[in-house]
Amino acid sequence: MSAVISVRVPREVKEILEEEGVDVSREVRAFLEELAWRIKVRRQVEKWDRLLAGVKPSREGFAVESVREDRESH
Repeated sequence: MSAVISVRVPREVKEILEEEGVDVSREVRAFLEELAWRIKVRRQVEKWDRLLAGVKPSREGFAVESVREDRESH
């Protein structure tokens, strides 16, 4: 499903873009899709931050010990 978004720009801007052969629809669509993707990513990161806020960090050296233990078990 799609929606229509209309934008007003100064005539000079439109003329410059037309002179250069810029596909305004394509450029605006790409920009808005990228912006929406960034917003979705930011929301997900914020969600992860909230989830991880209550998790206490592992003790110093835990990762090193875990890797060593795993390597020695093979």
